Amino acid sequence: MIRFLVPIVCLVLFFVEPIFGLFSPLSIDGSLYYVVPRFLILFLIFLTLFYELRHALFYGLFFGLLYDVFYIDIIGLYSFLYPAVCLIAAYFFKKIPQNLLSATLLALGLLLAMEVALYLFFQLIGLTDAPAGTFLASRLWPTLIANALYLGLLGWVFRSMMVTQDPQRGTKFGLY
Repeated sequence: MIRFLVPIVCLVLFFVEPIFGLFSPLSIDGSLYYVVPRFLILFLIFLTLFYELRHALFYGLFFGLLYDVFYIDIIGLYSFLYPAVCLIAAYFFKKIPQNLLSATLLALGLLLAMEVALYLFFQLIGLTDAPAGTFLASRLWPTLIANALYLGLLGWVFRSMMVTQDPQRGTKFGLY
């Protein structure tokens, strides 16, 4: 069942991200806050941690390439970042307590690192000229808060979906 469920969930999240992106920027007290939904990479991180790294790398490469083609004009950026984030997640999850809370915190930390890497890359090639303080206040923190709420609501669903498919997966985590 999970053989068909994972690609369907990835596809749905791939198409839902831009729909939630339409709600951004938020105007609160005259300030604009940009919320970037990162549902797919968070799902891929959970797929890495609670199911199998090989599948997460494949879906990360595939959907990263789709993201590059459909949403930005720099081919290879997300198709590199998605699998790289999955590899880093698998490495660090072996070294921390393996539970849902630590997986959520790790996913948010990796999301923070990915957003900063994207900001630095876009600044390097001249696609953005926003100062770091503006990036932190108007994009990074709102993005992290919104994606933390998303993980708080659906993180346990992702974990239980992956663990219940194989009884031994409840006791084994990460790279196996």
